[in-house]
Amino acid sequence: MQNKNQPVAVEGYPFIALFAFITLVFALLGLKCLTVILLLLTLFAVYFFRNPERVTPAEEEAVIAPADGKVIFVGKVNEERYFKGETTKVSIFMSVFNVHVNRVPFSGKVVDMFYHKGKFLNASFDKASLQNEQGGILLEAANGKRLLFVQIAGLIARRIVTYPVIGDLLEKGQRYGLIRFGSRVDVYFPADSEILVRLGDRTVAGETILGYLR
Repeated sequence: MQNKNQPVAVEGYPFIALFAFITLVFALLGLKCLTVILLLLTLFAVYFFRNPERVTPAEEEAVIAPADGKVIFVGKVNEERYFKGETTKVSIFMSVFNVHVNRVPFSGKVVDMFYHKGKFLNASFDKASLQNEQGGILLEAANGKRLLFVQIAGLIARRIVTYPVIGDLLEKGQRYGLIRFGSRVDVYFPADSEILVRLGDRTVAGETILGYLR
């Protein structure tokens, strides 16, 4: 897995380097206004790709938030791909001001993955879960419970990065990918799970408890 110790996610290095290089060129040319604008863009790129450390709760059955952001959906839905029936979905929307490094919500084995190309609708829309470009991981815990979490591209986000492969053993709270420039993550719980978060709640990836697998 990447970004274990880096204060800035490695996926941001090309953007930061590009903005910094253009800033230097404009500064050497004496273009003060453009230099300031590019300097601000360089600093924003560093801010956007920040990669802070997090302290993950030790509670065994706790499912933690995979993303920083705002809870924009909590409710029962039918998930036909893996669960073949009713599940509880929790959706977290990440604005461009949130940390975009995603974290594993529960410990277990990656038993399946998918990636689908699609549209780039505003990620806060409900239909984004079905129509937008997305990639998902189906995780199986030691007790046999399964959890599905899906990275979804947004209006500006055009690049989903996912590190694990099928068969990997993941630990709760570890970094597993990111989405560039505004997006969402959906988490599908088994129907009998206990959900703690509510619509409008703010989450911190790796720390906020979304609920419990029972």
